[in-house]
Parts: sequence; structure tokens; C-alpha cells
Amino acid sequence: MFGDMMGMMGKLKETQRKVEETKKRLDTVTLEEKTSDGRLTVTITANRKIKEIRVEDSLLKDKEQLEDYLVLTLNKAIEKATQVNETELAAVAKEGMPNIPGMDRFFK
Repeated sequence: MFGDMMGMMGKLKETQRKVEETKKRLDTVTLEEKTSDGRLTVTITANRKIKEIRVEDSLLKDKEQLEDYLVLTLNKAIEKATQVNETELAAVAKEGMPNIPGMDRFFK
């Protein structure tokens, strides 16, 4: 029993290391979200850090439209990044979990 516990602790530490590596890697994964007309583009990492916002000059003349575009596009970009982040981290966590019947339903 003690050996099983030590083995499980080792596996948990390894999983924790892999999660940290995955988080670092997700800093390098970038996603791009654009408005339907392509006048505003947001680039974000999978860790939900905004890297770049590109605005077409014509949008600078319409403050209200620019604000609306920013809110919509930033929210879409954050949602997309969150999905990638959660999927990647869940895969690493699931891989490192001991095989306990019924646990797999928590990672779906």
C-alpha cells in the first residue's frame, strides 16, 4: 500500500510538472479573431493574454462602432482562447490521473 501511495505521489508530481510546461507552451500559441468585415483583428495567446489589436483606419472615425467591435471581438477571442486552454490542460491532467473507475466523467 505504501509503495502504491509513493507511486501515486510521483505520478501527481509528474502531472503537475506537465501542467506547468503546458501553461508555458500555451503562452506561445496564438489565436486570431476578426470582425466579420475584417476591420478589426485581435491576436491573443491560449493563456488569454492580448498580443495585438489591429484597427482599420476607417474605424477610427466612428468611436461607437469601434467600441462595439472591440467588445465583441475581444469577447470572442477570449472565449476561443479559454476553450483551447481548458482542452489542453484537461488532457494533461487526465493523462496523469490514476485509473479510478468513474473519474473520466469529470474530464469531459
